[in-house]
Amino acid sequence: MNEERRQIIVREIEHWSRSKLLPDQYCDFLLNLYMDHDQEVRRESNHSIAKAVMAVQQASGKHWLLTFGFFTFISFVVLYFNVFHPLLQIGVSAVGVIGLLWFGARLRRRQESAGLAVTGAGMLLMLGAGLYILDLHEMTEWGWQAGMLGFCALFWVVYGIAARIQLLHLCGWLAGIMVYAWLLAKFTSAPEWYESQLYWMPLSVLFGWASWFVHRWSKQAAMVLFAACAILWFVPELYEMIVWKEPVMLQLQLQLLLKIAVGGGLLFFMRKQWMVWVA
Repeated sequence: MNEERRQIIVREIEHWSRSKLLPDQYCDFLLNLYMDHDQEVRRESNHSIAKAVMAVQQASGKHWLLTFGFFTFISFVVLYFNVFHPLLQIGVSAVGVIGLLWFGARLRRRQESAGLAVTGAGMLLMLGAGLYILDLHEMTEWGWQAGMLGFCALFWVVYGIAARIQLLHLCGWLAGIMVYAWLLAKFTSAPEWYESQLYWMPLSVLFGWASWFVHRWSKQAAMVLFAACAILWFVPELYEMIVWKEPVMLQLQLQLLLKIAVGGGLLFFMRKQWMVWVA
């Protein structure tokens, strides 16, 4: 069938649909037969736009009032946030975070990716608002900031486990690792290579053991803990590179090569065990 004839048939079917000469399901079936993919996408897009326009036209005065009232309230909070009392600032931030998490949880039931994006925005709002409030009130000492990051890390881990969001769970442990590194940098001098290994390797072993321990209850949590174990395995070299003023690159390269060889050997010989934890 040539394109011109196809277009004539499609326009006739659309006329039947608008005139209600045939039921909608019959018209949709015929359109699917005669429309190509690009035309179908354009039709769906136009249908979505038409539905949106109709929704706006049919909105009542109450809906318009609630919509503009909500945006006015948000604008008021953003413009006058700095002059609020500290407790009110914390309360407003908490309400915003809770609202995003609630909306993200509901949205995940219909669309997983959009729900995760909203949930991630809520977690970033928690960290960003907390650090902003600390800076606004000149609480810029490292202890306050580390405490805020530690609180967010704990919340991310707990919420990630409860909501079964593995990436958020892992981000919580990574934030906790950053807090631990911050404490080491503040309370220890530039460590020797063996001291750096002693600071971090027991944590890697601990996370590996925790992965084995929890796998019987939650494979998702076990997978996250195993990933954290693998990350911590290489953190000592990264920590040395950051802390040392003049890192010995040859030494770090040799350490990394040795770590890769040992880690690969352990993964190979223990593959029957750890694959059960994470699979």
